[in-house]
Amino acid sequence: MGQRRVLITGGAGFIGSNLANHFIKKGEDVLVFDNFYRKGVHHNVHWLREEHGAGFQLIEGDVRDYPAVAKAVHDSDIICHVAGQTAVTTSVDAPREDFEINALGTLNILEAARTAGGDPVILYTSTNKVYGRMADIPVVEEDTRYMYTLNTHGIGESQPLDFHSPYGCSKGTADQYVHDYARIYGLKTIVFRMGSIYGPHQFGLEDQAWIAYFVIAAAKGWPITIYGDGKQVRDLLFIGDLLRAFELAIERIDMTAGEIYNIGGGLNNTISIWIEFAPLLSRLLGKQVQAEAFRGWRPGDQNVYFSDIRKASRDFGWRPETSIESGVYQLVKWVLENQGLFEK
Repeated sequence: MGQRRVLITGGAGFIGSNLANHFIKKGEDVLVFDNFYRKGVHHNVHWLREEHGAGFQLIEGDVRDYPAVAKAVHDSDIICHVAGQTAVTTSVDAPREDFEINALGTLNILEAARTAGGDPVILYTSTNKVYGRMADIPVVEEDTRYMYTLNTHGIGESQPLDFHSPYGCSKGTADQYVHDYARIYGLKTIVFRMGSIYGPHQFGLEDQAWIAYFVIAAAKGWPITIYGDGKQVRDLLFIGDLLRAFELAIERIDMTAGEIYNIGGGLNNTISIWIEFAPLLSRLLGKQVQAEAFRGWRPGDQNVYFSDIRKASRDFGWRPETSIESGVYQLVKWVLENQGLFEK
């Protein structure tokens, strides 16, 4: 296979810059498209330039700008659409902006791809928030965590959609547009409904990317506030495992086109966000990490969420390989080596 043109929207962000690094190393023609909306992304571009020099193209553009999107999409063989507004709290404060970035921005990508006629593979990063709070799924409270009583493999793709919060609505709208453009127009789309992805080059914030934020805050000595009781369970997926999922799903486009996949760490990589995570973080940092305060639950927060990843395993042979301890160790190491990049 010859060199492919790979467009990565949000390519200066955490997932996007790691994807760019991955595809550049494979010898692909990579175009990074980003509006530098997120804090810290300039550092990721600097990292990519240090690693690859002029080995990729960079366009400062916004997915809400259709002419800019159409120009970037033109002649692309692969489109990794990872740009987006990513925080529930921000969506509650600014629902119109959230909608325009996530829903309209995704429609712009799809329309540009459809009208360009180049038949690219389009992989869209959705979220498990499209399933809402899932209040009807039985959950039991244990000493250090909540757990499902019946859904022992986690949440599968057949779970009914129940958008909760403006963020859930905007991402869910985009999710369904991507899925339907495969059915109506024959575009080769793939939807990844993702959860807690983490790893180096992630500039976590209090309201988004909680794993990186806790690591950064603990390393810097910032106060940490826990929303809820800290027993909420998530499945953690290391960035390297996500990159393999992208690559394998694209390679098997004959099987994955038009499909939706729940992508996460699965049952074997679950942890409660504070009661279990804090001791691990304390051990890796070599100092006791404590929360300053516990506050009320956030809108739409799930007591438990972890993905049933068996469909991805069946369709393209993927499963996570990095344990939580190994992955968080790599994140901690990167944070400690780059403390000057983080500001309150």
